[in-house]
Amino acid sequence: MVAIVAAFASQAGNSQPPKINPPSPVREFRAAWVATVGNIDWPSRKTLTTQEQKVELLAILDRAVQLKLNAIIFQVRPACDAMYASRIEPWSEYLTGTMGKAPEPFYDPLAFAVEEAHKRGLELHAWFNPYRARLRATSSPASANHVSKTRPQLVRQYGELLWLDPGDKAVQEYSLSVVMDVVKRYDVDGAHFDDYFYPYKVKDGSGQDLDFPDDSSWQRFGAGGMLSRADWRRENVNVFIQRVYQSIKAAKPWVKFGVSPFGIWRPNNPPQIKGFDAYASLYADSRKWLVNGWVDYFVPQLYWAIEPPEQSFPVLLRWWAEQNTKGRTLCPGINSTKVGGRSQSRRGWEPEEIVKQIRLSRTQHGVSGHVHWNMKSLMRNAAFDEQLQREVYQQPALMPPSPWLGRAQPAMPKLTIAKMRSGSPPRINWTPGGQGTVWLWLLQTQTRGEWTTEILPGKQTSRSWNGSLPNVVAVSAVNRNGETSSPSVLQTSGNTR
Repeated sequence: MVAIVAAFASQAGNSQPPKINPPSPVREFRAAWVATVGNIDWPSRKTLTTQEQKVELLAILDRAVQLKLNAIIFQVRPACDAMYASRIEPWSEYLTGTMGKAPEPFYDPLAFAVEEAHKRGLELHAWFNPYRARLRATSSPASANHVSKTRPQLVRQYGELLWLDPGDKAVQEYSLSVVMDVVKRYDVDGAHFDDYFYPYKVKDGSGQDLDFPDDSSWQRFGAGGMLSRADWRRENVNVFIQRVYQSIKAAKPWVKFGVSPFGIWRPNNPPQIKGFDAYASLYADSRKWLVNGWVDYFVPQLYWAIEPPEQSFPVLLRWWAEQNTKGRTLCPGINSTKVGGRSQSRRGWEPEEIVKQIRLSRTQHGVSGHVHWNMKSLMRNAAFDEQLQREVYQQPALMPPSPWLGRAQPAMPKLTIAKMRSGSPPRINWTPGGQGTVWLWLLQTQTRGEWTTEILPGKQTSRSWNGSLPNVVAVSAVNRNGETSSPSVLQTSGNTR
């Protein structure tokens, strides 16, 4: 053992590192949504104890690591309520069954999720619904500190649901304050909106679409201006998206802002595409947000199969990539819920459909990953998970870099060889080369000519091996913008302990 340490020490002290270049790491945004509304993904029931909730959440994070995902998009505001200790909105009934009631024994689910995700090298993005205020499928009355009680003038009833009015400037301030409260108080890696802006249309008793009841805000802020009512509604959302992006960058530039709109911007774009018009119905001009760079990542919900021409996954993906002129991180949302488990319906997809969609995403220029809807679909079907691991998730992936957020390169780490007791496995330690906090470590090892990649959390600063050592060990520091340092490289003789 002494000879091994001496050999390592000799190389570690050499000012000229070995001329070995590890391969470039895989870069891909790999994520899944964890929905809390309606207890879709977590917690599975409103009656779970604190400990049961934690166990379920840890199982989700562990499955993400097992599949080599690198981010979780965690719903923290289903409907003007909070899955965290909010200073503005009440505790969500999806946690305890009663709106406004905190978990007992107390814990903060978002703080817990962030801490445990980061321990595993996962990003944790906080997912907000900016305008939905109350769902019909509720089991408890609205608490006294819900916005429908504290500021009823901001709330509109539309069908059986309550919504904040996007045209009211006070609503913009209110929802922005909720987002920024989380960004400032929690160490989240991103903030995220889904496809709900103005609500999906509700029909009256005769089957006709009801218009959203925003007459008062239209009269105060829109009527008499240069915009039609539809364009005014779209501009309300545009302004809000831009403000959220700018506010996040002013507070924490490294926190990414992402939006996941309906996958069709407008029918006939491109010409073969038919379907729902989110531009006209939800007043979501999502293409504008991407073209103007008001997002760091963009996840159009392409929840359709590859073959049908009117909603073709690859055709839509290519169209969105063509709109991505600022080179933001573009990732399709893929509908993994279509892959059935034991009770798979006749219309369900085979796992190979998702595998092919991931492969298509990798070959489409301008696309940088994908997001699974939803996490439950990755927890219930072992055969599906095994196919993902075998065919598309063989190697872990770093997040794509976000150069518009900064190109500062971390300092190269310093590698040392631990002095081991007799019989202990050999271990390599590393320390940051500079003053900044390291987000992740990229560990690349070569054994008999084959390279293996591991991505380790920033707090981990050593790695030991049983049996033979790798022939080469290379460690790079990774910052929160995805920029990597030059690798620090050690060449070994592959000795055993």
